[in-house]
Amino acid sequence: MTVDTTPHKAPVRAGADRERRRRPASPARSSGWTPWLYLLPALVLLGGLLVYPIYQLGLISFLEYTQAQVSGGEPTTFQGFGNYATLFGDSQFWQVLLSTVFFAAACVLATLLVGCALAVLLTRVRALPRLTLMLAALGAWATPAITGSTVWVFLFDPDFGPVNKVLGLGDFSWTYGRYSAFALVLLEVLWCSFPFVMVTVYAGIRAIPAEVLEAASLDGASQWRIWRSVMAPMLRPILTVVTIQSVIWDFKVFTQIYVMTGGGGIAGQNLVLNVYAYQKAFASSQYSLGSAIGIVMLLILLAVTLVYLRLVRRQGEEL
Repeated sequence: MTVDTTPHKAPVRAGADRERRRRPASPARSSGWTPWLYLLPALVLLGGLLVYPIYQLGLISFLEYTQAQVSGGEPTTFQGFGNYATLFGDSQFWQVLLSTVFFAAACVLATLLVGCALAVLLTRVRALPRLTLMLAALGAWATPAITGSTVWVFLFDPDFGPVNKVLGLGDFSWTYGRYSAFALVLLEVLWCSFPFVMVTVYAGIRAIPAEVLEAASLDGASQWRIWRSVMAPMLRPILTVVTIQSVIWDFKVFTQIYVMTGGGGIAGQNLVLNVYAYQKAFASSQYSLGSAIGIVMLLILLAVTLVYLRLVRRQGEEL
């Protein structure tokens, strides 16, 4: 007769399971609110600085809110979508929107091209030229927009500016023509925007393993091919961030246009949405229309950002 001496583990395992069930759950596992408690101070700050102003902006856009209502001479009345109907029925709004889209697209494209090119250049030069370029770029980035705009207006002044004298343009006025004024503002926006792209992309390039770049170079790939086939795919999350940031910044340009074109150019030929909203809200005291323009800009930027992120995620990239 054979006796089974193998220990029976099932009762032991069952007892261990019962003991585990009797143990109280840890506070981190039992409560799903712990992460939100850590985020609460930041959420309160964002609510005060972002959510509440957007709520007020949206509320005013649905009201009749002019100087008469501000001074208390007339009661505030609810207009529904009346302000938006007035805005969309204004042909100038569509002209300004189209100008804003093309101007912002040109600024974003120029900023990305120059920033990425200089980022690659930083990896090819020695320490002293690299430090000089970094300091010069960061100086341009740190310059306030109003200061930089004033300096650029002086540089391209038809009477006293050195640029016209060097180029032999005489008394040519850059701000008189619509396209020359937009080109001048684009150069200033590019000057103060490319350092962010340059520094961010340069940091991403330095994080790429040197062996990968050396292997591509040994295979006979040109610098353009290395950028297009090796660097750009590996830097796609970083490029996504700088692209979205550039779209947001350039779409809502205000200071450069207002200072360099004198509030929107001759007969409003250089208006963009931000300056157009300022004119409606404060120059014309139509605060409800200005608020409606602000809400339209917010929705456009949200739509562009969400579409871009969706396209990136379809390609399998993690942000």
